[in-house]
Amino acid sequence: MKIEVRQVCHPDAVRNFDTDELRRHFLMENMFEADEITLTYSHIDRLIIGGAVPLSKPLPLTAPTPVGQEFFLAQRELGIFNIGGAGRVSLDGTVHELAARDCLYVGKGVVNVIFESVDAANPAKFYLLSTPAHASHPNVLIKPEQANKLILGDQLTANKRTLYQYIHPDICESCQLVMGMTQLEPGNMWNTMPCHTHDRRSEAYLYFDLATDTRIFHMMGEPTQTRHMIVANEQAILSPGWSIHSGVGTANYAFIWAMGGDNKSFTDMDHVPMSVLR
Repeated sequence: MKIEVRQVCHPDAVRNFDTDELRRHFLMENMFEADEITLTYSHIDRLIIGGAVPLSKPLPLTAPTPVGQEFFLAQRELGIFNIGGAGRVSLDGTVHELAARDCLYVGKGVVNVIFESVDAANPAKFYLLSTPAHASHPNVLIKPEQANKLILGDQLTANKRTLYQYIHPDICESCQLVMGMTQLEPGNMWNTMPCHTHDRRSEAYLYFDLATDTRIFHMMGEPTQTRHMIVANEQAILSPGWSIHSGVGTANYAFIWAMGGDNKSFTDMDHVPMSVLR
């Protein structure tokens, strides 16, 4: 297992970051390595973000030093999203089969979490996002057809998309974790524009389903001090509560969004008028 620790950045400091500094603090570039679990521990709401790609052997999720517990989920909950081939996740001996775009909620207190691929030639790619938890809730496997489905945007504004709410109060219980996926239609490139912030919680985006030469121009920063990063396939962005989080691609794509913080209300956001953006 590999883990990196990232500290919180004040928005006044971020105003002065160059491209390399922005990427070092907010972009996770190499999340899916063969036969490895790769994690980032962020002091932004204590999010842990990572990827697991089992090939030749099962991969157990152990508790790295920053977690400070005997096992990973002693005081945490976890969302697992498969963006690769068919895979299996064992939770204290109970096996869950995850096809592509299936999501598994794992509650506080599960001791043994083990990742496997059904076929090493077409391995599963498990995206992981964990938040602190104060209570235990049942483990739930959620398939795309079971998620809340919202049709958003318009072809005229190049943001026609389908939003799927997986780990959401209407679907399953969680302490603070909310997680889902958005798929843009062909010919549509913009997500979350007009944009917003939500100072009561932080968010992470994993962009995926991009062709080799496709890139996302991800917009971040204070609404009057915006910055951008260029993001490739299967890379993720950390978004603190004071930052906008929006993007436009050179082609359509999908992304997984996940949030942790003070509440689980999906509509709790502070909208930013277009006239305010700078």
